[in-house]
Amino acid sequence: MPAKKSFKPFANEADVLEIGNLMLENRLDRITISGDLDLTADQAGLAAARRLHEQLGAIVAALEARELPDRLPPPDVKTVDNPFA
Repeated sequence: MPAKKSFKPFANEADVLEIGNLMLENRLDRITISGDLDLTADQAGLAAARRLHEQLGAIVAALEARELPDRLPPPDVKTVDNPFA
């Protein structure tokens, strides 16, 4: 198993943590989870499940420690001219 990488939820816009093919992408206002992960009934599956459980627990704790709005406003999306057109 690769070395454990530090992942502090909502700390920056750069960190990405991989557990199998599952990616947790850090943002200041959200964590994006994408991909897939097979939690197999073996030691490797148990290790992956523990890592996922640990990270989800850290995310829940970080959310519980904040004053949260009912819902985030939609992201401010800007359109730019295609530089290759």
